[in-house]
Amino acid sequence: MAADLSRPPPPVYTKAPVMAPLFSWTGCYIGGNVGGLWVKKDLTDAISGANDGSLSINSWLAGGQVGCNYQVSTWVFGVQGDFDWTNVDGSVADPAFLAETNEVKVKSLASVTGRVGYAWDRFLGYVKGGGAWEKDDYRAFTTTLVSTASDTRTGWTIGVGGEYAFTDWLTGFVEYDHYDFGTKSEAFTGTFGTFAINVKETKDLVKGGINFKFGGWH
Repeated sequence: MAADLSRPPPPVYTKAPVMAPLFSWTGCYIGGNVGGLWVKKDLTDAISGANDGSLSINSWLAGGQVGCNYQVSTWVFGVQGDFDWTNVDGSVADPAFLAETNEVKVKSLASVTGRVGYAWDRFLGYVKGGGAWEKDDYRAFTTTLVSTASDTRTGWTIGVGGEYAFTDWLTGFVEYDHYDFGTKSEAFTGTFGTFAINVKETKDLVKGGINFKFGGWH
């Protein structure tokens, strides 16, 4: 009995605490965004090459996005589609024909891009790039005559951004994107006559938004 009393008590084993899993960016999402858009358009006569004016205009934009991500270790790969409405509107007096005013309007902007990002748990830094589309309206007019053109043109875009997961299903992001639509000839028709103006265009935008994530979390 004395020997039994001198023995130390048996060790007590406890279950190791369960570690909370790291956030996973794998899954799909849909969301909305708002921001600002800056547009640069250079106009030249399609035949003579004469300068028809340049515009640097800006306005708001708002729209939505949808996409999917797949996370491998700390790298995140994805694809995303964006569509935004805007109302960028500006005009300039034609230097080659002072009685004429050239007006441009940007109605919408869309893109489909691939994304590559690096995740620090709930924060994701990413770059993106792909194809872009826009809807433009044009008007060349004097006090009595007017000719118009309308076009949906294609280009490319690159961008960079950061996104943070507030919960397993709600994230917020801020990003900068550059768009280049090259130079395209726009055909005008109307009472002012039938003619063509070459339009060279680039765009820059900054926007922020939220995404609702579904599927893929732990």
